[in-house]
Amino acid sequence: MANNFPDQRTVKQVRKMYPRGTRVELIRMDDPYSLLKPGDKGTVRLVDDTATVFVDWDLPCAILVFALVLTAAVKCFGKKM
Repeated sequence: MANNFPDQRTVKQVRKMYPRGTRVELIRMDDPYSLLKPGDKGTVRLVDDTATVFVDWDLPCAILVFALVLTAAVKCFGKKM
């Protein structure tokens, strides 16, 4: 990790784990101000070049899930229809 950014190998691994359309469920998040709660579900929109996973939550709010920073944990449960 140079300059606090993940290397290309890590980005590739995260993209493989969370391809576009993957359904995810929030397990936990360390943000007391978020409207999201464990059990909320969403769909992966993209993984950018910093391995940040962008999720479109089924709720009317949207946040980022940082795959490399333990501010949130999600689990996959299927593909988008």
